[in-house]
Amino acid sequence: MDNTPQGPGATKGGLGSIFGGGAPEYSNTELAGVPLTGMSPLSPYLNVDPRYLVQDTDEFILPTGANKTRGRFELAFFTIGGSCMTGAGLGAVNGLRMGLKETRDMPWSKPRNVQIINMVTRQGASWANSLGSVALLYSAFGVAIEKARGAEDDINTVAAGTLTGVLFKSSSGLRGAARGGLAGLALSAAYALYNNWEHLTGGSSPSRLY
Repeated sequence: MDNTPQGPGATKGGLGSIFGGGAPEYSNTELAGVPLTGMSPLSPYLNVDPRYLVQDTDEFILPTGANKTRGRFELAFFTIGGSCMTGAGLGAVNGLRMGLKETRDMPWSKPRNVQIINMVTRQGASWANSLGSVALLYSAFGVAIEKARGAEDDINTVAAGTLTGVLFKSSSGLRGAARGGLAGLALSAAYALYNNWEHLTGGSSPSRLY
C-alpha cells in the first residue's frame, strides 16, 4: 500500500523528513487568512505583522541635546543666498522701470535696448549687493551673539538686527548710523513679534526661523 501523504505540503514534508525537518511547510497563500493570537493577520505579500510598518514616531533620530530647528549658522547660507536673489530680482524690475522712463523719448532701436539692459543689470547688481551685505552682517552678528551668550532667543535677533543697521549705515555718519540702528531695531523687533504672535495670544508656538 502507498503511504505517501497527499496534499499541498506532501512534497515539502517528504524532503524535510529526509534532511531532518519533520514539520510540514505551507505556502503564503495557505497562511494568508490564518490569524495569530493577539496579533493582526499576516499580510499575504509580506511575512511580517503590518503593525510594525506603521510609523508613530519621528522619521529622523536626532542626537542627544540637538534642537529640532536649524540654528543660525545653518540658516545663514539660505538667508544670504535668498537675499542676493531677491535683491537681484527687485533691482532688475527697478532698472527696467528706470530704463523705460529715461528712454521714453527714444524710438525702439538697438541703442535704446542696450541702454535699458545696462540699467537692468546695473540696478540688479546694486540691489543684490546691498541686500546680500545686510544678510551677511545680520547672520554674522547673530552667530557671534549666539556663541557669546550661549543661548538662542529673540534677544539675539533684535541685537543682530540693530547692530546690522548701525554698521551698514556707518558710512553716512553718526546720524546715519543711528537711523540705521533704529531701522534695524524696528524690523528685527517686528520679526520677533511675528514669530511669537501665536504664543503671545495663547496659541501654539510657531516654527522659528532666525
